Amino acid sequence: MKSSWWKNKKVLVTGFEGFLGSNLTKTLNGYGAKIIGIDKIIDRPISVLNGFRKNVTCIKGDISNLNFIKNIVNKHRPQIIFHLAAQAIVGKANKYPLRTFKSNIEGTWNILDVSRDNKFIEAIVVASSDKAYGSHKTLPYKEDAPLKGDHPYDVSKSCTDLICYTYWNTYRVPVCVTRCGNIYGPGDFNYSRLIPDAIRCAIQNKQFKVRSDGNFIRDYVYVEDIVNGYITLAEKMKQLKLYGEAFNFSDKNPVTVINVMENIYKATKKKPNYKILNEATYEIRRQYLSSEKSRKILGWKIKHSLNEGLVKTINWYKKN
Repeated sequence: MKSSWWKNKKVLVTGFEGFLGSNLTKTLNGYGAKIIGIDKIIDRPISVLNGFRKNVTCIKGDISNLNFIKNIVNKHRPQIIFHLAAQAIVGKANKYPLRTFKSNIEGTWNILDVSRDNKFIEAIVVASSDKAYGSHKTLPYKEDAPLKGDHPYDVSKSCTDLICYTYWNTYRVPVCVTRCGNIYGPGDFNYSRLIPDAIRCAIQNKQFKVRSDGNFIRDYVYVEDIVNGYITLAEKMKQLKLYGEAFNFSDKNPVTVINVMENIYKATKKKPNYKILNEATYEIRRQYLSSEKSRKILGWKIKHSLNEGLVKTINWYKKN
């Protein structure tokens, strides 16, 4: 059904060369969608998109440039937009807050404002984050929890969320937001993240340095499951009248950093080799989401356990 729904659909993906964007673009390409991809960097040498870009209209540019976005949308007239482009690394956001706000906040309102008067756009899915919630004592976080980020990246996503809601509530722009647990899988080369760095160290027999004390708790979701969630939401948004809503996508099995590393060493058949630095700053100690709304309304569910997803991820890194 997905293949028939997406066949020849015009789809704009911002940040299509990134980790999630490349996996989403590859899947949509397989469904026969006509994809227009925007990214600051194109033709990355190692990517899940290698061999697939010939079917994608690849455009280099910056989403914080309003006229650039306006020209792309008016020229290509996409029916579906997946807005994923953002400054996604927490450490960089802390170091460069203005750059982060410009990309994550201004980039989002550019997409939405250009879409305001274009009735050919049927659905917009915007990537927010579990960090948009900030820190709450009640766990797991549900979609109605207050959005109160504390630090630059978190606040940029809280703002992204609120801007999306106001464009729906005021102008009826057909938008929904997603808030995901920690995504992992093939194609992630941001080695400031736990899983790709730990896998790299295990494969290369290097000591992995844990920035925290190893007991921070998160939920981890394999990228194919997240891609399925995004696609399902876009398909059902109009049918189920979901505009203006937010959806969490997460596993039901939050684990500690040490638990994740144990799984990685087991899957790579290597002896544990890590050092606890306990240097993490501006990070929430316990954070995980409820995805009951997505499961109930969208029929979405996790298809990969943490171990299954890690094995597939490790095999990809070994080959690439």
